[in-house]
Formats: sequence, structure tokens, C-alpha cells
Amino acid sequence: MRIYYCRVRPSAHGVLPQSRRAFAFALVMVFCLGSERAMPQSQNSEVQRLLKQGQAALDAGDFTTATAEFQHAEQLSLDNLSANRGLLLSYLQSGRLPDAVDFGTKAVAHWPNDAQLHHWLGLAYFKQKMTTPALQALHRSETLDSASFGTHFDIALVLLSQEQYPPAAEELEKAVRLNSSDALAHVLLGRAYQNSNRTLKAIEQFQIALRLDPNLPLGHYHLGFAYSSLGRDQEAIVEYKKQMARSPDDPNVLYELGHSLLETGEWQAALAYLKKAAALNPQNANASYDLGKAALLSGDAQAAVTALRHTIEVDPKNASAHYQLSRALDKLGQKEEAQQERQRFAELKKAQPQSGGMATARSQ
Repeated sequence: MRIYYCRVRPSAHGVLPQSRRAFAFALVMVFCLGSERAMPQSQNSEVQRLLKQGQAALDAGDFTTATAEFQHAEQLSLDNLSANRGLLLSYLQSGRLPDAVDFGTKAVAHWPNDAQLHHWLGLAYFKQKMTTPALQALHRSETLDSASFGTHFDIALVLLSQEQYPPAAEELEKAVRLNSSDALAHVLLGRAYQNSNRTLKAIEQFQIALRLDPNLPLGHYHLGFAYSSLGRDQEAIVEYKKQMARSPDDPNVLYELGHSLLETGEWQAALAYLKKAAALNPQNANASYDLGKAALLSGDAQAAVTALRHTIEVDPKNASAHYQLSRALDKLGQKEEAQQERQRFAELKKAQPQSGGMATARSQ
């Protein structure tokens, strides 16, 4: 019996919180054990040749050729597990997701105890944003092989896409126990902690990730955000500036750096970053709001009015923007308009539900 090593990018990172979107890929090695029926030696040799060529095409990223080779092998040997795995993976990697779901469903019916088939079927569902069957297939894979890093990782991705942060953290905890050197898993675990109000644990995970990979995309941004959410803005500024060296035009990094500078009273320094952030992403009401506050503090009431009016256009129910706008209008001597904004502020505040309890960390 031959052993084939199949490379797979097992996760669809484009689905992570919509505000980012970044998705990274994990590389895992899986054993593809073929179970061939008895067949003529010449036919068996042909199947083995097709499997090798299909694997070589997968390794080269030539998924069209891989699909053709595995299809041919599967037709010659219907009960060949390697051929079925290879064909399902080829459909998945080439983006033929309906074919992957259809073929994968039939394959797991034939091999109900094959963890890898259930895993890839789950990914095919996930890439089509069919999260319920995706989780069902992935959990079945997890039951069959609880020691698979990739399965825990991909279950977490599905859960993160649904903002189910505590169960996502549980899966990522399992993943990093199996492979503690995967920087991306530590980042995602940190984000799951951050979004479930476990910010100190999030900071620890981001620090581990950066030790493993100092060039990790947005690693310093995530660490800075966690510091900022605890009011540790000076530490956040250090991390955001490190991220700026790598991502000078990222509007989120620019905004968060400007926000932290504003929080520490460095409003003049904040202005430059907030102006750029607001220009790059006009729909970010937080950026234009902070820009208005910084402009008002700098004595430029007219610039503050412009920024705050834009904030209200994007987010009409932003009570704080109406309040800051009233202050800016007062400075310009526009008393009647200022009074209208104060009245609107009072109305919005009254309509807001009362909040209580302890403060929680910011979410990403």
C-alpha cells in the first residue's frame, strides 16, 4: 500500500471578521492511505501513476491538472481512498465548491470514518458560507481525529466568523497545545480572548505570536489594540508605531494610533494620523469624530465642524458627535445652531438604553 502526502491549505481566512479581512493559510501534512480493490497489475500501476501525477500537480498549484488526474484514477478504481481524497481536495483548491460538496457528501457516505474527507467537506461548506453543515462535518472530523491541529484551527475559523468567541477560543487552545509554534493560531486565540473580555490573556497570546514571527502581518496592531482597550495607551502607541513601519497606509492602524495619541493628550500629533485615516476611509465615523475632537482642541473650530458634520452624516445617532459639534459651533459664534445640536444630543442620550455593570475591553 502506497502512502501519499497531500498538501492542503485547510482554511478560508477571507471570512474573518469583515473589518479585516486578511486571511492566512496553514499548511498541514496528511497521510492518504489508498485502499484499492484487487485489480490487474497494469491497471493498478496506471492508478498509482495517476495518483503521483495528481499529487505533483497539487504541489505545483495546478489544480485543473490535479482534478483531471484524480478523476481518471477514481474512475479506474472507485474504491481507492487516495483518489477520492485527491479529487475532493482538487475541487476544493480550484474553487469548484458545489462539486466539492457533492463529491464530498458521497465520499463520506462511502467512508464515514475518514477524518480527512469530513474535514475537507467541512471546508467546502465553509467557503460557501454554509456554517451549520460546515461545523457538523468539522466536528465529525474532530471526533474521528482529535489530534489534528488543522481541524481544531478550522472549527475555530468558522466559529470566529459567527462571532462565537468563547467556543472558538476553546478550539484554538486545543490547536496551540498540538502545535505551539504556529504564530497565526496564537493571534487568532488572542483575538478570541480579546472579544470575550480576557484582554490580559489576549496580550500574552499576541506577544507569543510576535516572538514566533516578528514579521507577522498586523501582529503589532493586535497587541496595540489590546493595550489600548485597557487604557494602556502609551504601550499601545509603541506597538502602533511599529505596525506603521510595516503598514503605513492602513486606515485602521492610522486611526488607532491617532486615537491613542488623542487619549494621551497628544492631540497635535494625533491630527496628522486622524486626517489620513479619515481620508482613506470616509465611512469610519470614529476617525472623523476623533479628527473633529483633535481639531477643536487645536483651536481650529471650523475644521472641527467639518469633521463632526461628516461623522453625523455617516452615523446620525452618534450623540457624542452632536455634543462636540455644539461646542465647535459655540466657538464660531453660531449660537442658535449650537443650541440645536445640544438639544439633539439630549434627545439621543435619552433614547439610549441605560448601561450598567463593569466596564469591558474593546472588541476587535
